[in-house]
Amino acid sequence: MFLMAPFGWAQFNLTSGKPVKVACDGVEERVVHTALELFSRDVEAVLSTSLEVNAKQGDIIVGTIGKSPLIATTGADVSVLEGKTQAFLLTVLPDGRLLVAGSDRHGTAYGIMELSRLLGVSPWEWWADVTPDKKTAFSLPFGFKTLQAPSVEYRGIFINDEDWGLMPWSSRNYEPADQQQIGPKTNRRIFELLLRLRANTYWPAMHECTLPFFLTKGNREVAAEFGIFIGSSHCEPMVCNAAGEWRRRGEGDYDYVNNSTSVYRFWEDRVKEVAGQDNIYTLGMRGVHDGKMQGAKTVDEHKAVLERVLQDQRGLLAKYVDREVTSIPQAFIPYKEVLDIYNAGLQIPDDATLIWCDDNYGYIRHFPTPEEQARKGGNGIYYHVSYWGRPHDYLWLGTFSPYLLYQQMKLAYDRGIRKMWILNVGDIKPAEYQMELFLDMAWNIEQVAEQGVTAHLKNWLVREFGAAHVAETLLPVMQEHYRLAYIRKPEFMGNTREEERDPIYKKVKDLPWSEQAIHERLTKYASLSSTVEALESQLPANRKAAYMQLVKYPVQAADQMNRKFLYAQLARHGKADWEQSDVAFDSIASLTRRYNALQNGKWIGMMDFQPRKLPVFRRVAHETAATPMVKEKSPVYKWNAVDCATGTPVPCEGLGYEGKAAGIRKNTSLVFTFDDCKTDSVEVEVRLFPNHPLDGKQLRFTLSVDKSAPQTVSYETKGRSEEWKENVLRNQAIRKVKLPVSKRKSHKLVIKALDEGVVLDQIMLF
Repeated sequence: MFLMAPFGWAQFNLTSGKPVKVACDGVEERVVHTALELFSRDVEAVLSTSLEVNAKQGDIIVGTIGKSPLIATTGADVSVLEGKTQAFLLTVLPDGRLLVAGSDRHGTAYGIMELSRLLGVSPWEWWADVTPDKKTAFSLPFGFKTLQAPSVEYRGIFINDEDWGLMPWSSRNYEPADQQQIGPKTNRRIFELLLRLRANTYWPAMHECTLPFFLTKGNREVAAEFGIFIGSSHCEPMVCNAAGEWRRRGEGDYDYVNNSTSVYRFWEDRVKEVAGQDNIYTLGMRGVHDGKMQGAKTVDEHKAVLERVLQDQRGLLAKYVDREVTSIPQAFIPYKEVLDIYNAGLQIPDDATLIWCDDNYGYIRHFPTPEEQARKGGNGIYYHVSYWGRPHDYLWLGTFSPYLLYQQMKLAYDRGIRKMWILNVGDIKPAEYQMELFLDMAWNIEQVAEQGVTAHLKNWLVREFGAAHVAETLLPVMQEHYRLAYIRKPEFMGNTREEERDPIYKKVKDLPWSEQAIHERLTKYASLSSTVEALESQLPANRKAAYMQLVKYPVQAADQMNRKFLYAQLARHGKADWEQSDVAFDSIASLTRRYNALQNGKWIGMMDFQPRKLPVFRRVAHETAATPMVKEKSPVYKWNAVDCATGTPVPCEGLGYEGKAAGIRKNTSLVFTFDDCKTDSVEVEVRLFPNHPLDGKQLRFTLSVDKSAPQTVSYETKGRSEEWKENVLRNQAIRKVKLPVSKRKSHKLVIKALDEGVVLDQIMLF
């Protein structure tokens, strides 16, 4: 609430058609001027006027503390910025001018972009065609002030598995080139999006199909314009894309045991080339793409090689980048077999950031120990909302649960992962919302935690489509869309698997669902689809393209994917017509053509509904089932975790099959009551979050009925075990326990967590 202005004080005003004057000294670094160029475009779009920038006078004063002489002339107290990194202050001065002050170049740039947000410009104005509304005027009241600083120092994305989206769209449509590449014109748009989302880190696309980032002319220069730190994944040390570059620049085998001279030179040439640029150097070594390093067989051999690799790489950084090597941003990623080597005692330089990973399906495998938390370099996370690999890809639709993303990343932050957050976004589209939620958390995690994911999603939808239909229609639609995909992602509906030797996994087959369960799911999806269709006609024209990209395509394509497989399953058993499955396939193809034709073909080549041409994306073969359809046994009692009679569940907003999962704190219990039982025992089916141990050891709970002896149950999984694969595909870990029941009128079923990290979804009694 703002007080009445003292005499002589004024509010900040901008008026349509009247040039906006900005004072910004020439000493400011390039990213500040880049932000002003974006703001100029936004001012033109919203107020139909131009931006005039000079070094001394303006309605808006832009400056970085310790650099710009303009800040002192305002008389404003900017001491709150001292000692902060990437922070900014926006404040309306007594004379009605607006001060945008940053603690450093990034902070100043983010402050300018905050003004664009206040003006009503979505970060997705280009990437999702969220055309801003025109305004006749814009104002901020006297006394307006906002001070912001990031929760995580390095925040960004990884473009990955770009073969079916970003690369073909970029090289064939957006910036046609002789070589398949994601070039400077495309990267300029990506970096613009990152700047608007207050991100500063980028891991470029690295598949063999794409010309590597540093071999593409102009990419480096564009990154510098936007103040972007270029990093690289677990198999790309020293910002060298081994997958795409070794065959172009390397000699012999990529082997540090038998060919270290050539590999060293490969790294050295790159470090010399980019030494003056903002980079985060990944240390260590793996294979050329995503395999084990060559030349070493045992863990001890790997460890010995990596010790030499780390020493040599640090030597290169000290020689070419900065003699004070501890001041250079560096990362080490203990991923797959490298984690075994790390656990065997590999010593990582204390100033390097340890980057931990999820299991590719959103469940973080390792949280830092107290010793790891205390390291100078801190800890980071590499997290997926898109993935190529076993047990199955999910590269097509951005259906990853935002509630899961929040729960895991909040846990990561609370357990000390605060230095670097990188999100694998695939092609960016259609993971727009998940990307913004992730980066909003990295920017201000307490604000997101205070409002919760549902409120965050609601605010996002209101910003993109207006408030008229969000609360009653669009928000419930998107929540249900994410909930249904949480149970089974569209890409998993064929009950197939990838990267398995047995050909049976390539064959589409029944899901273990009853006819009733199938019809219930089809009904839910049909309702979502019809609601989405009806709402489209009520939206303003300047938001319909955005609606197709952010809502209609993902919701209706998910509906049709479910229809394709579920009607096929019914048809295999003579309970439906095959035409219903075939029509769904055709509908997916039609929807995709409409997506790619948006905005006069702007997105041609971006959306492919058959990435990797997997069996799950084909028309379902008309076959007759050899075995009967599953008849699910109905439980006598069924509870969600929050339905407990006593105990203190820790609610997990939006998670679980019915959105009612809850954590159980270590050494505490949840109690569920039920009436007299006609048998002397019950089978209890416990369905849990398929996460990993928080302490790296175990996930256990006990079960008991009344005063019977508690039975201890363990459910953590190891590596890519068969159980883990089933868990991530169905998004539940399941344990069945038979317990004795005495004769009495009422009973108490008690589940007690023995370890941190136990999250209960549902309990059923049979």
